[in-house]
This record gives sequence, structure tokens and C-alpha cells, in this order.
Amino acid sequence: MSAGGKRVVVIDAGGANLGSVCYALERLGVQPEVVDSASGLERADRVILPGVGAAPEGMRRLHAQGLVEPLRRLQAPLMGICLGMQLLYERSDEGDVECLGLLPGVVHHLPQLTCIRVPHMGWNGLRKLRDSPLLDGVEEGAKAYFVHSYAAPITAATVAATDHGSLFTAVVHDGLRCGAQFHPERSAATGARILRNFLEMDF
Repeated sequence: MSAGGKRVVVIDAGGANLGSVCYALERLGVQPEVVDSASGLERADRVILPGVGAAPEGMRRLHAQGLVEPLRRLQAPLMGICLGMQLLYERSDEGDVECLGLLPGVVHHLPQLTCIRVPHMGWNGLRKLRDSPLLDGVEEGAKAYFVHSYAAPITAATVAATDHGSLFTAVVHDGLRCGAQFHPERSAATGARILRNFLEMDF
């Protein structure tokens, strides 16, 4: 529970960042509940889907836990982090896997260019594309920490982008669905502010 009494749920989808996401929430005064089944989503006020690794394995685990359809029907605000954000889209080219379909678009591999390194690992500035309470207090160009080889395209749901060979979605917000391609739990004050915004904003 947070100071506001919200029930904040973090899904254990096998990502290596599960512990660090929970610790980041605890630093914000939240005691998150880690769940791995559909029953854990009941009466949740906020749901966070972290993830590290490959989309096919991430979806396989969600299917095995019986979480795919409950997440598709979820009426609570949901935030995906890193792979968790990519799984919110329709499909991923990584293994040509069907994802949750909560956001339109297909996740593609980052461009293979001689001037950039893939996987993309490091700090990149955020470029705001439209207003969202998810970005309240986040300055234009604020740095966030990325580790990934695949990325979501710019769509109407994109609220901030970044550039690594080409522009791609860094932060997404569409109704109850939110996401960060970077790791807010490793992105210092920028990441902490976005997590706090997700916890406190009105949906």
C-alpha cells in the first residue's frame, strides 16, 4: 500500500528487474505486492508489468500464469516497463510473437547501422511529443537509462520519444495503459518522478 492507500501490484513475469522495481517503489513510500496469477490482480489500484529479456519468453510465461486474458480485460491502470512495455503492443518482431494487444503497433528491432550499437545500453534524453500527466515535472531532454534491442514505433499513444539510430517510443500513455521503454528504477530522479506520476495521477 502507498500513503494514499492504493493497492500497487507488480507482476512477476520472470524479469530480472523485478526486485529493483519493487525497491524503487518502496523508496516512494509504496509497499508493492508481487503477484504471479490472475487472482492477484483483483482489487488492484495500480498494476506494473516489468520485464527483461525476449518477447516470446515473456508471453510464454504470461500464458503459463493465466495472465494474458486478465491483463487484456484489466480495468486498473497498467504500466509496462522495458520488455513489459513492448508486451502491451499487438506483436513483436522478436520471435514474431503475438503480444497483449492493448496498444496498436508492432515492436521492431532497432536499426542495424554502423554508427550505433545494438543492444542500446545507456542514457538517452527524452523528447516530449505531447502533454501527459505521466510526464509532469519531467523536463525536456531529461535523461533515462535504456537497455534493449527492440523498440515500439511512434504512434498517437507516444508521449515521449528518444533517438538511437531512429526515433522510437520512450514513454507511452493511452487511457489506462502506460509504459516506459527505459528502466525508471535505474533512471535516478527522472525515473522516480515518472513512477510517482503513475501512482498518483487521475485516470
